[in-house]
Amino acid sequence: MTKPLINPTNVFYDIINFSDDAAMIPNLDIDQLKTFLAIADTGSFTRAADEVSKTQSAVSMQMKRLEDAIGRSLFVRDGRGSRFSRDGERFVEQARKLVAMNDEIVATFTRPELTGTVRFGTPDDYADLVLPEVLGRFARSHPQVTVDVECLPSERLTEKIRRAEIDLALVTFFNNESEGEVLRREELVWVTSSRHSTHTLDPLPIATADSGCSWRRIATAALDSVGHRYRVAYTSPNRNAIDAAVMQGLAVAAMAEICVRPGMRVLRPDEGFPRLGAFGIGLVRRHGMPTPAAEALARHIRDSFGADRTVVAAA
Repeated sequence: MTKPLINPTNVFYDIINFSDDAAMIPNLDIDQLKTFLAIADTGSFTRAADEVSKTQSAVSMQMKRLEDAIGRSLFVRDGRGSRFSRDGERFVEQARKLVAMNDEIVATFTRPELTGTVRFGTPDDYADLVLPEVLGRFARSHPQVTVDVECLPSERLTEKIRRAEIDLALVTFFNNESEGEVLRREELVWVTSSRHSTHTLDPLPIATADSGCSWRRIATAALDSVGHRYRVAYTSPNRNAIDAAVMQGLAVAAMAEICVRPGMRVLRPDEGFPRLGAFGIGLVRRHGMPTPAAEALARHIRDSFGADRTVVAAA
């Protein structure tokens, strides 16, 4: 069943360059925004048309109307195809916010009230990404669902999933070692303080989790491969402690690019720091039929992480 659409006014002024006169601010069409996001997620008008069950000409017409509404060109025509303009790239994030708000409001009033408890796990590395915003919005959409959260390393969360001690976990995937759904691909990068020259020290001080951490194994193996001397100066399971060591110039660290904070700088291969490769961030579920509450949380996290999703086969 098609979701009802809400056309809010006076929302996200920063994506519309009109006068302060409220009468000049148009309503944005949620259906047009969803088509626009389908183009962003699939990479083409043709695939987006299949995704939203419209003809390609209808998709083109919707995008023309959307451009007319905001007074900006969202696409640059390039030969027979199109690509996002700079405004189009900026518009993607804002469109996602507005569509998510629409769906959250609609779900609050149209879906049957969910109840129950979901046992959810996430590594400390991703807690800042998931807990405040993603779980906050889920709580507002489903106030009768209780989410119990455990912050543990991915390996331990995977074991808890296998023992059915938790229902759902956001974990790090390396080399297809678990069965699950990858939501996002990320680069593992070296970081140092943007105000210090810690990365020039010999031996190199590094901050990391304990010896069972996948990122630690990858980072130390990369340094060994190029003969870069190092010492493990700070060991902590807490990401905030590692971040503090980096930002204070006490050590360098390897972390997901999505986790890089202000005050840090990504180190380049030409500075002597080899590339560490990419990995997946995704969901694993306990075996058996998921509860409606657990499936709703999984869907909510999936939507929040966007459309970069693939299935990881069991090793």
